[in-house]
Amino acid sequence: MPDIPWSTPHEPAPGAEVYVMASRFETETLSGALRFFLKAPGIIRQIRKAPGAHGVALRARVTRRTFLTLSAWEDRDALHRFARSEPHRSSSRAASAFMKESAFTYWTVPASELPIGWAEAERRLAERKQAY
Repeated sequence: MPDIPWSTPHEPAPGAEVYVMASRFETETLSGALRFFLKAPGIIRQIRKAPGAHGVALRARVTRRTFLTLSAWEDRDALHRFARSEPHRSSSRAASAFMKESAFTYWTVPASELPIGWAEAERRLAERKQAY
């Protein structure tokens, strides 16, 4: 699957700070990766409609069973409201059954630095992994 490139659902206010989340998921099996892959477009659509969402992108490597997500939010509360809403809530619970590993990292940036690139997201995820 080609990457789903960065899209900006709601422009942040000029000069605002935004809350960024990067995640990495690895499934146990190829079957699990296909299940994750099939749910991803619906979750991306949900983010694009979510209040406080300022950006979203997905990097899917189905045959490697690995997925990266990147999103930007008005604040931490906006991200948490999205995470607790459907279909994300039930999809993430179901995915835990076939997940091998997952990692998350969070930081803030000036809105003028959006979109965040994959190199920055991967660097921050790697730093987080080394810290443990």
